[in-house]
Amino acid sequence: MKLFDLTGKVALVTGGAVGLGAAISIGLAEAGADVAIVSSRDRIRDVHQRIEAMGRQVHTITADLSDEQVLPAVIDEVIERFGRIDILVNNSGIIRRTPAAEHSAQDWHDVLNLNLNTVFFLSQLVGRRMLEQGSGGKIINIASMLSFQGGINVPGYTAAKHGVVGVTKALANEWAGKGISVNAIAPGYMETDNTAALRADAERNNQILGRIPAGRWGTPEDLQGPVVFLASAASDYMSGEVLCVDGGWMSR
Repeated sequence: MKLFDLTGKVALVTGGAVGLGAAISIGLAEAGADVAIVSSRDRIRDVHQRIEAMGRQVHTITADLSDEQVLPAVIDEVIERFGRIDILVNNSGIIRRTPAAEHSAQDWHDVLNLNLNTVFFLSQLVGRRMLEQGSGGKIINIASMLSFQGGINVPGYTAAKHGVVGVTKALANEWAGKGISVNAIAPGYMETDNTAALRADAERNNQILGRIPAGRWGTPEDLQGPVVFLASAASDYMSGEVLCVDGGWMSR
């Protein structure tokens, strides 16, 4: 199992304090990585304590990643603490649900800024460091089923997640030959705060479950194995791929 061993690696996870991000942070730590977590939420302490209890090093940063000006300082802080970054997981994101005819310019800009712009600029900053380190690295972007579909009442989110796939492929083309693997994971319908309204709507909940061959909503823990795979040497020859973790939704 050495192919999946992340001992000695340093991972940076954005939005790593709750939901999918918390499970990702814990999964990487369980595989041996030391973890830097960036979050705008106070609940960051819970994940910090769980990772620390494993004997892994963990560093937490509270920052608003929608502000492009803070991104270089975030990277500098991680480098100062750990000396390097080997793995970046771009997980931070927001969603605004309104019909397209009523979708405000502010909602559009807010969603595109955090869900797409931040993904590119953080990847750019970390990619530069990885190139300087000369030892390669792994960048994992969190996409969505709405990277492939149009969705309903989420035009900004859909546009951003389509863009995440494009950025993933563009960076993969440039950096694969330099030892930096850039791939994405597209989670299916997962039990998180973002889907609480859907799960509370009995009709919509049944429609969604009716299309999932696995017959259940995904859990944040369902992403741990795929993330460790893409972060490890086991996926060294993968580049520019979007891995669906969806209970079979896309195959239906």
